[in-house]
Amino acid sequence: MSIVTSGPAVSSRALGVLLDSWRASSSPGYAALADRIRLLVLDGRLSVGTRLPSERDLATHLGVSRTTVAAAYAALRDAGHVTSLRGSGSVVRLPDQARAARVARSADEDEVLDFTKAAMPAVDGIAEAAQRAAGRLGAYLSEPGYDTVGRPVLREAIAARYRARGLETSADQIVVTLGAQHAIALLARVLVGRGDRAVVETPGYPHAFEALRAAGARLAPVSVTVEDGWDESALLQTLRRTSPPVAYLMPDFHNPTGATMPEAQRVRVLEAAADEGTIVIADETMAELVVGGPRGASFAGAGAGAAARPLPMAAYGPAVTIGSVGKSLWGGLRIGWIRAERPLVERLVRARSAGDLGTPVLEQLIVADLLGDMDGVLEARSRQLRHGRDRLVAGLRSTFPGWSVPSPAGGLTTWVGLGAPVSSQLVLAARRHGLLLAAGPMFGVDGAFERFLRVPFSYPDDETDRALAALAAAWDGIDGVQAPRGALLAEVV
Repeated sequence: MSIVTSGPAVSSRALGVLLDSWRASSSPGYAALADRIRLLVLDGRLSVGTRLPSERDLATHLGVSRTTVAAAYAALRDAGHVTSLRGSGSVVRLPDQARAARVARSADEDEVLDFTKAAMPAVDGIAEAAQRAAGRLGAYLSEPGYDTVGRPVLREAIAARYRARGLETSADQIVVTLGAQHAIALLARVLVGRGDRAVVETPGYPHAFEALRAAGARLAPVSVTVEDGWDESALLQTLRRTSPPVAYLMPDFHNPTGATMPEAQRVRVLEAAADEGTIVIADETMAELVVGGPRGASFAGAGAGAAARPLPMAAYGPAVTIGSVGKSLWGGLRIGWIRAERPLVERLVRARSAGDLGTPVLEQLIVADLLGDMDGVLEARSRQLRHGRDRLVAGLRSTFPGWSVPSPAGGLTTWVGLGAPVSSQLVLAARRHGLLLAAGPMFGVDGAFERFLRVPFSYPDDETDRALAALAAAWDGIDGVQAPRGALLAEVV
């Protein structure tokens, strides 16, 4: 059982923004409200320990009776997602594992499918690389083992990878981290002060939002779409108007839209950022996951096919880049990195000990070994992802002809347009059929994107087919949204 203490409070206004279209259901009002708050908890948009508004305040803001809110809070307490503490009101918590399993699992489903993660199983050869790395570990055992910058053999292997991609890089420009998320958090802690603006993409990577907010940043969102990529005029205007210390961008196979920023646009963005003293943090964790293929896939604004692939962001101007092997090799290898100029590298290394004391040596040696055949790894991953994308996209388009289903040229997911603001409703319904998905609003700064759903295509065929069946059953169970399935053709954005 989770035991929590009272933490930060969420106001009625802020919770109302997150709730968005919670009334889009024929369920009783209290049940619809409880379901939407529960999804916010499960998605992590309401963190454990958050104090909910009082029943009276939330009822007034939402324009419902206090009885409705009281019944919703009671239902959440019964499900284990809220607890009442004397003097603290209603506080978000997580239910015990057995209860959570009962909530998420349908009665006839033996196993819950977790499609909230855009990831792949381990690449072949990791066990053998681990054995080879263990054989070399003896050479490092006379050292203390607290490595805050990275083993030279791995830093050089990462630098060589950048050079192979067309960006001259030396080993002393690399800091090895505990994955990409650690890299984002470390950069945010070093570069952002409390109250500073930070430009981010919307939709965008929610854990980057969390890291920047934790450093005290106020987020300045700029739109990215499947069709048009980055809203360049808004991005440049935001840079010039706010002069933020950082702008966090994912220019290659953007998560979740799949867009790739064209070369000329990269130059203009970096020039504008340099004029304002803004450091562009380019998250390139998806950059080498090229899918390609014949099914209409293309890079937004950059033409079709691998020939249009841009160089790393830092090849077009001053930029700090982030990478990791979590998507390409295996998420269980917690190895990422930051590529930056030497003065920033030194600042990062000095600041790092406040949060951790270094990256495990053995995992670094494993990754250094595997990077030696990265071209072969990526070729195999490309085949896997192309097959998975084509199967998922074909299945979604056939099952839901009213949805807008892009076929991205890279990355791990497709950003599906549902045609109606029902993403949270659909995700809740899918949970009852044993399928866990991340609702569209999870990728927005303020709860937008109820018309979208991120679906990964990185899973095995049998799991993809089960997910499609669960989605179909969930869609059929949504109240008042579709006539026959797939008839929603209007208002796809």
